[in-house]
Amino acid sequence: MRFAFLLRACAGFIAAVSVAISNPASAADVVVHVAPLEDLKAVIATVEPVHQLVARARIGGTVTALKIREGDVVVAGAEIALVADQKLFLQMQALDQRIRSQQAQRDKAKADFDRAQELLQRGVTTKVIFDQAKTMLDVADRNLAAIHSDRSVIEQQTAEGAVFAPGAGRILTIPASIGRVIMPGETIATLAEDRYILRLQLPERHARFMRAGDPVQIGGRGLHDEASDTRKQGRVRIVYPEIQGGRVIADVDVEGLGNYFVGERTRVYVTTGKRETILAAREAIYRRAGVDYIRLKDGAEIVVQTGEQRGEDVEILSGLHDGDVVVTP
Repeated sequence: MRFAFLLRACAGFIAAVSVAISNPASAADVVVHVAPLEDLKAVIATVEPVHQLVARARIGGTVTALKIREGDVVVAGAEIALVADQKLFLQMQALDQRIRSQQAQRDKAKADFDRAQELLQRGVTTKVIFDQAKTMLDVADRNLAAIHSDRSVIEQQTAEGAVFAPGAGRILTIPASIGRVIMPGETIATLAEDRYILRLQLPERHARFMRAGDPVQIGGRGLHDEASDTRKQGRVRIVYPEIQGGRVIADVDVEGLGNYFVGERTRVYVTTGKRETILAAREAIYRRAGVDYIRLKDGAEIVVQTGEQRGEDVEILSGLHDGDVVVTP
């Protein structure tokens, strides 16, 4: 009796499973159609700064200090190097000696003027002698002021030995080294601005498809391919109007490039037109024995060849026709 009960229970379970499998409510019927699809082309783009800045020496001399290293991040106006000219130091010493000598002459002229003024008030000297003393004091004052001005010029030239960062960014190269003699205008360091872009090159036959503002898909770091749903999104910043070497150059804005190396390459997918194709839901495709299948509404199993994945859909290269009804679980 117990055995008969178990047989009836198993039979009921099998019947329930058969009904569940054959129940059309567990699947959705989708009619597929041929529709235009953006044709994505994979190209290699390089990370570039929006602007590359150059810190130059303003005076000639010897590099006495370098306060940066490659890769350092600096702010605008930060002192990054110091250039010293020994001739300026010697000129400063000579001017200091002239200032002390002229100061002594001015002190003597001031004393002569004070004495002549006192004698004139007492009436024991002439106005001519007083005027001469006043003139000598004026000449001494002006000579002293002129020497101080010359010293200020030398001080300014010495201060220009400090090399400052022309903007905020990351140090790329430092051609100079401590102890090297450089000329005015020579490069001390090159900087990349904080903002990076992707620079890509396309064959000129694709130039008519590129427009500023177009969306672009960016793969992960490196040159390996990734699924479309894991790619970053960017936007074309500018398309340069000049074709160089048969290629169109464009810049792409992408968030999160701050930790990339300048010159690092990555894979970028850009739109180069449209093509007619069929898209099917990824869930409708199943694999058996290494072959992809799709089940139609009439129960037929169709062997399909798949292409690119676009979000939740997969491109069907062959096997389906316009108007086919696909069963999607």
